[in-house]
Amino acid sequence: MSHRIYNVLFICTHNSARSIFAEAILNQNGAGRFQAFSAGSHPAGVVNPRALELLERYHFSTQGLRSKNWEEFAAPGAPVMDFVLTVCDQAAGEVCPVWPGQPMSAHWGVPDPVAVEGDEEAVNNAFKDAFIVLNRRIALFLSLPLEKLSKLSLQKELVRIGQTKD
Repeated sequence: MSHRIYNVLFICTHNSARSIFAEAILNQNGAGRFQAFSAGSHPAGVVNPRALELLERYHFSTQGLRSKNWEEFAAPGAPVMDFVLTVCDQAAGEVCPVWPGQPMSAHWGVPDPVAVEGDEEAVNNAFKDAFIVLNRRIALFLSLPLEKLSKLSLQKELVRIGQTKD
């Protein structure tokens, strides 16, 4: 019996931390059911080193993670997405490319840990908090019986998950 693998694109402006966290978490925890990708409207070009360190500390693979432009996923030959989820408020307000296949979308805004200023502890806590919120939301997403939900019910669940704090 073969199961469908769903493609999920996480979008953030710079594609350097939050969307990278989400890509790594879903690829590991949803392996065999989901293939996650991430991209940015204005990618930083590099993944934030703190994001990579945190993923490695929690035993998530960082192999293949890179900061990339969202246009890569709107181009001919790109994987067709089933879901497109924005994880930052700025990207949610931008005009997105037209995604092939009309994926379901929702906003899962998380404060930007890269923007946090302060001492080492404050910055590290911001990265950890972003990771924890995304990990929790992805766990809720993974628990959804996708095959059994109507499109409208699934859309409502995606929105609800985006409002979950921890």
